[in-house]
Amino acid sequence: MPNNEPDYRLMRRVALGEEDAVAELYDRYCALVFKLSLQFLSNNAEAEDAVQEVFVRLWKTADRFDPRKAKLVTWVMLITRRHLIDRIRRKTVRPKQQEFTEHHEVSATDTPLPSNTLLHERNALLWQALQTLPEMQRTVIERAYFHGFTLREVSKQLDAPLGTVKSALSRGLLRLREHSSKEISAQL
Repeated sequence: MPNNEPDYRLMRRVALGEEDAVAELYDRYCALVFKLSLQFLSNNAEAEDAVQEVFVRLWKTADRFDPRKAKLVTWVMLITRRHLIDRIRRKTVRPKQQEFTEHHEVSATDTPLPSNTLLHERNALLWQALQTLPEMQRTVIERAYFHGFTLREVSKQLDAPLGTVKSALSRGLLRLREHSSKEISAQL
């Protein structure tokens, strides 16, 4: 089949398990999926693992692709984003402090690495900044970034126009950036 084969035909072939179709899907979107994975994750190795996992997920869900609802690139990026959010959530799940100390004797060697400490501090600052946002902005950011909902889904959940949700997201992210710039300046 030619490289410019329609998206729905390609995905039907992927759903049937045709190796050349899976290879074509990979060739088309590998770089894009890797770039987004690298933005979410901390290093190349993790990003490469995520790319493999995303393409397995794409292969397993290929029969769900509907070209009437979205372009293939949009669908691929949505699957990628949701996978990356799930992956980050799995990494950040930790036992409660009480459970941890009950089953583990703490020693000097258990001190977290400086990079983990800095990451934890940065996340705490981000969480504090998030709490200062107006409720609509905070809710939209939490649902879109932490829960993995699309803006259209958030719009339906909040019974608000899509444009309002997009504006709230944009204003909220801008305020978070401003807050983080102030924090960095204060530390200098």
